[in-house]
Amino acid sequence: MITLHHTHLMATDIDATIAFWRNGFDAEVVYDTEFAGARNVFLRIGTGRIHLYDQPPKTMGQGTVHHIGIQTDELDALVRHLRQLGVSVTDIRRHLTADYAMAEGPDHLLIELFHPHTVPPELRDYFL
Repeated sequence: MITLHHTHLMATDIDATIAFWRNGFDAEVVYDTEFAGARNVFLRIGTGRIHLYDQPPKTMGQGTVHHIGIQTDELDALVRHLRQLGVSVTDIRRHLTADYAMAEGPDHLLIELFHPHTVPPELRDYFL
């Protein structure tokens, strides 16, 4: 079996990064420990996981990761909520097959917030 287990993100300020994911996306800390000389924290967001490593990224911004995608069926409410928290979020772009907005996370991480309207049959198992 091969499956994607988590996305690993470096964090300049791990406590602020945890707060960002908790407050903005209802993330739950499921594991918090010291490993390989640094604090490691696993967060659960819906059925997905993010692994945070308490060390600043070598380069800020996208690097080899373009964005993290967060699926929601309440896009307007999520955009409003993040803006109330002071997060930079684009206006919602509305399309026939999906609506989306882009938000800036800790360490300039690009986060896509999207609500699909139609999903190709071969991808239905991968969407809410």
